[in-house]
Amino acid sequence: MRMTTLISAIYRKPLNNHFFFYANPENVKLLTNKSVIMSLPQTLRDLVCPAPQKRERRKEARPGELLDAALSLFVEKGYAASKVEDVAQRAGVSKGTLFLYFSSKEELFKAVVRQNISGKFFEFNAALDDFEGSTADLLRIFVHAWWNRVQESQGAGIIKLMVSEGAQFPELADFYRTEVVEPGSQLIRRVLDRGTQRGEFRALDPHYGFYTVMAPIMFIAIWKNAPHLSGTDGLSMDVSKYLDMQIDILLSGLSLQSPTNFSI
Repeated sequence: MRMTTLISAIYRKPLNNHFFFYANPENVKLLTNKSVIMSLPQTLRDLVCPAPQKRERRKEARPGELLDAALSLFVEKGYAASKVEDVAQRAGVSKGTLFLYFSSKEELFKAVVRQNISGKFFEFNAALDDFEGSTADLLRIFVHAWWNRVQESQGAGIIKLMVSEGAQFPELADFYRTEVVEPGSQLIRRVLDRGTQRGEFRALDPHYGFYTVMAPIMFIAIWKNAPHLSGTDGLSMDVSKYLDMQIDILLSGLSLQSPTNFSI
């Protein structure tokens, strides 16, 4: 097929004083010689045989946004009732896109826990190493920081989720104990040991000291995420005020000298 035959298959049509090339369907269907088409300039070749456009990866496909969608769904519906398809739909992507990043719902849940809870232990330990104030102040800052970091990302709902569903999924319960409970226990023990070694706290069993410090946080996590018990407003609980009161009560028992800011 000669080039003149190809050119005759294309005509120009004026539009707003400009010329645009259009393919005549009756003639273009005769263009079957691939070598002739490939010899065309790029602009004409795209006109006759347009290249398929690449689909750009949607912003929603980023792992962080998938984890946010998974967290909200897990907290809202529970782990067992949440499906991977639901997470993908909430993130605005296909299930296949989700599986590009997470091989299963179990791996997705583990990634949610690491992003919202266990991944913050490095930050807490580094802050403890650099802190130069009293251990009473350190404990107060730690408890508030722990709650704020977790609560800001709905992470408190994960605690309630593991309490209610952990027994049904022993592998995830083991993971949570290894990634959250044990590192959290070690961190709190470091704080209490610091107070004892500096002569600020009386000696106590660090194992039970961990439970004592965590008890108020666990209570809030469960209470605020159980509206059938607390109501939608959590019985109007001011979390910061509640934590301050609990810390003051704790310090009055730990400190060799009673704290001056104890509030009733």
